[in-house]
Amino acid sequence: MATRTDAPTRREQILKEAARLFAERGFHGVGVDEIGAAVGISGPGLYRHFAGKDAMLAELLVGISGQLLTGAKRRVAEADGGAGAEAVLDSLIEGHIDFALDDRPLITLHDRELDRLRDSDRKMVRQLQRQYVELWVGVVREVYPGLGEPAARSAVHSVFGLLNSTPHLGRAGSLPGRGATAELLHRMARGAFEAAGV
Repeated sequence: MATRTDAPTRREQILKEAARLFAERGFHGVGVDEIGAAVGISGPGLYRHFAGKDAMLAELLVGISGQLLTGAKRRVAEADGGAGAEAVLDSLIEGHIDFALDDRPLITLHDRELDRLRDSDRKMVRQLQRQYVELWVGVVREVYPGLGEPAARSAVHSVFGLLNSTPHLGRAGSLPGRGATAELLHRMARGAFEAAGV
């Protein structure tokens, strides 16, 4: 989701590899030595960056929830300059598709490991996710004013389910191409909202 072009920090490298390994083998199936080896440092060297695996998991899941919300708020704010609600919805869909295609291990990680977070971290994830959903609900209801709030919320969750299914589409290299996949997902998301808004 990030648009930065500078090299990732060591901390970001560690998180990326931890997400990949946790998604592949499960949180308990990966040791700090393996994460360290994946980024070229010793396992104990990770403790200069993180208190432990639990801290990595929390930063990954709280972090991506915060990034999604921040990105969505930015897209809405940028569109306030005159773009209509349809364009705002398209922008939100594009942002979530970028996440779904670029951060597939985090989707798997969220599905499998959210319950492993401390209560306070899990509550933070849920709070950020609720804000993200409500932002979408507001935009969807602008595009489809006849759609009630519960139906709009259900439609948003359904579209998230569709877009977040990318880890089940096969390995990244087996997809038809990022552009074609993104376009297909976008059409399907808009089709779902159209069906809900009829």
